Amino acid sequence: MAKEFSRSDRVAEQIQRELADLLQFEVKDPRVSSMVTVTEVEVSGDMAHAKIYYTAPQGTPELQKGLEKTAGFLRSQLAKRLLLRTVPQLHFSYDASIDRGMHIAKLIDEVLPPPSPDQDDESA
Repeated sequence: MAKEFSRSDRVAEQIQRELADLLQFEVKDPRVSSMVTVTEVEVSGDMAHAKIYYTAPQGTPELQKGLEKTAGFLRSQLAKRLLLRTVPQLHFSYDASIDRGMHIAKLIDEVLPPPSPDQDDESA
């Protein structure tokens, strides 16, 4: 049986695709670099609000301010691209999960001993 997706999930996926395109090609704010990656979008059930999770190599407060400043422009561009009666308000939140994952991987690498050349020969 096919998995059922709610309308808010489908709208969230479409918003994520469109925002990625807009952030890469349309936004001219120097604080918002093209290195911003939209990791997830959550849309409320009434379609009034969308929480956009993003990550960037330089997750700075200036980047957050730049995204908040361009939210109106992004929302107007989404209105042109999406077939929705009302476009949700955009709320940006930095996604630190990738940073945490890299930190944990680094800690694991520090704890584990380096592989010896003999182990590489045995596994091949």
